[in-house]
Amino acid sequence: MTTENLERPRRINNPQAMRARILDVAADLFQRHGYNATSVHDVVRAAGATGGALHHHFATKKALGLAVIAERVGPEVDETAIQPVATASSAAAGIRAVFDGVADTLERNRAVTGCPLNNLALELSLADPDFREAVNEVFDRWRAALSFRLHADRPEMDASRAHDLATLVVASYSGAMAMAKASQSAEPLRACALQLETLLR
Repeated sequence: MTTENLERPRRINNPQAMRARILDVAADLFQRHGYNATSVHDVVRAAGATGGALHHHFATKKALGLAVIAERVGPEVDETAIQPVATASSAAAGIRAVFDGVADTLERNRAVTGCPLNNLALELSLADPDFREAVNEVFDRWRAALSFRLHADRPEMDASRAHDLATLVVASYSGAMAMAKASQSAEPLRACALQLETLLR
């Protein structure tokens, strides 16, 4: 078998497996190249699919983009930013772990492509109200989860204060990821993690 054959994506006969593969490939391409710079043909080719298979699951590129946000980006935020805080010994410790964990991953990969949610928010929120709503729903769920944990740690803190602190954490993460992408360095994440931990403690 040649190297070319080894590298060529294998077509999948299982429709749900193909749908999942298309979503995985689209999420990766949107992350590395951007939504607008990625064509449907790029997704079809990288997924080893056909145009008919893609359109069977996603009638338009926009439908694919919205599915990527709902089924790939949102769950990634849940896994990497919400659950670690929910299960940590404290909100402060969980938030520090999230920032440091992402920084560690960026340094291992030696490349920073940015936060998938942030990238899509910056590219698409002004262009289309449906994308704006989808992205904002993920941000709102993230802030709500952080606010709940902050208030649980400090019952004397009113809900408005907890919400504002949660907004600060999400904004710090998003800004630090943008700076990390621009500088190709995890240092902004480390700096924000330290200052947020000091503030929250």
